[in-house]
Amino acid sequence: MITLESILEKDNLNKAFRQVESNKGTAGIDDMTVDELEPWIRTHPHELTNRIQSGKYRQHPVMRVYIPKDNGEKRPLGIPRVIDRLVQQAVAQELSREFEPIFSDNSYGFRPNRSAHDAIRKVIANANDGYEYVIDLDLAKFFDTVNHSKLLQVLSETIKDGRVISLIHKFLRAKIMDEGKVTTPTIGTPQGGPVSPVLANILLNELDKELDKRGHHFVRYADDMMIMCKSQRAAQRTYESITKFIEKKLFLNINKDKTKICHLSEDVKFLGYTFIKRQLKNDETTKWHASVHRKSLAKLKVKIKELTDRRCPKGWSTTKTELNTVLRGWFNYFRLGIRKSLVTTIDGWTRRRIRQMYWKTWKKISTRIKELEKLGINKDKAYQWGNSSKSYWRIAGSFILCRALTNKAIKEKGWSLLSDLFYDGIYSC
Repeated sequence: MITLESILEKDNLNKAFRQVESNKGTAGIDDMTVDELEPWIRTHPHELTNRIQSGKYRQHPVMRVYIPKDNGEKRPLGIPRVIDRLVQQAVAQELSREFEPIFSDNSYGFRPNRSAHDAIRKVIANANDGYEYVIDLDLAKFFDTVNHSKLLQVLSETIKDGRVISLIHKFLRAKIMDEGKVTTPTIGTPQGGPVSPVLANILLNELDKELDKRGHHFVRYADDMMIMCKSQRAAQRTYESITKFIEKKLFLNINKDKTKICHLSEDVKFLGYTFIKRQLKNDETTKWHASVHRKSLAKLKVKIKELTDRRCPKGWSTTKTELNTVLRGWFNYFRLGIRKSLVTTIDGWTRRRIRQMYWKTWKKISTRIKELEKLGINKDKAYQWGNSSKSYWRIAGSFILCRALTNKAIKEKGWSLLSDLFYDGIYSC
């Protein structure tokens, strides 16, 4: 049972502090950093808890920032003060403890011991059971359109301490500072605060319960959802009926332009993955498998291109480290869908980007001739290519630079590639 006392219990607050400290993050409108939080608590040991207990606590305005999305749009985030993040985290922990046991098994986002990989595996399992037609459901600006009254109503069905409901209401009504202008939201729960993901799951659990009650197969990760059916007709019927529930009962909006009903093979994108049906070796049957979606691959190439700027402005050491970090992070997330052919393609393109960097940094003709000779190219060829007027990209793909900066040479220079992860035993599906 959640009470204000359980939220303010010493162990819960200490756990919240450690979590906020480990998450780091940007300072809020008061410019207090995470590193300054502990000294503040030591000098104001009871101030925060006393204000919460007396009902005088008010969350300060959150700082609005925008991050770019894949489609060119920007996603708004609300950054609370560090002190307010501590309070939100304490509340989020208690909410999670109370609601986690009643959440659907088909929900995977922002939940302990569950991941995007688990969600992808569930999609594959459903597909291999014959549920190949999908409703790729897109909730329009979900976090920005959460109905406060509906959310508080759902919370009140489980939480009987009105002080806790009041505290959460203060989170929802916290003012937003956007480029110097301060507004008070009437809907939405700002992304960026620790409590927002839990509140999202609590509200969308109402949708999960409805789908479970109707016997539907579905997978939800936060506000990304895929409902799976055995036929196009069944998918269409399900979409029409569930749309009414979402709009009339939860007061949320479906983005009809982005929501689609189709076969799983029709370029479906879910959590960055797509899905293909293929035959395994020594097996006559075909089964569904995860694959990296083309947009996710394109996004990786854009990031590699940014890092491997042909001028190498950050220096060789920093560029190598950052590239390794990007590749490792991408590999760890997409390992369920990575195949040997994809690794080969990405590695080839990455090596060409690296060769282009070296060629660009050898600015003078004399330097290029000298470097080519050092790498084993004879004098005549070195002179011919050193004086070449071809573009950097063409030179990077030429036989002469591939022979000079071989795959082995690139690896010996300390560059990490996707194949290093793929063949090192990290790969596991």
